[in-house]
Amino acid sequence: MEITINYYGQAVSVSVEVYEYLTQADHKAENLAHEQWRHWDGRECDEYIISTEGRLSYCATPEELVCQRETLDEILAVLALCTPTQRERFLLYALDGFNCAEIGEMCGCSKQAVRLSIEAVRKKFLKIFR
Repeated sequence: MEITINYYGQAVSVSVEVYEYLTQADHKAENLAHEQWRHWDGRECDEYIISTEGRLSYCATPEELVCQRETLDEILAVLALCTPTQRERFLLYALDGFNCAEIGEMCGCSKQAVRLSIEAVRKKFLKIFR
């Protein structure tokens, strides 16, 4: 038996097994997003997910956790120095993996304006961390 699904705007026929696998993958992705939202205050989400999956292979030491938290605080402090536009463009580039042209389309600006924003944030990071 075949099921028709919408895959990136195209109708695709797949078997029941493939449909169930995709549904399960969507459910896992939704659970991951929910767990990340629950840890909005900076607590470690990774360790919780690893332990719930039953594959806890690494546990950070208290010293490593303190260093990670200090680094996060420093990064957030630098981002606080940026304008909201610079911060948004930089995070779309650095965290979400969009390229300058895609960000330009999203923000309604040129690719060069995005590059300048990203470069300004990088300069602030270099100035603080040197």
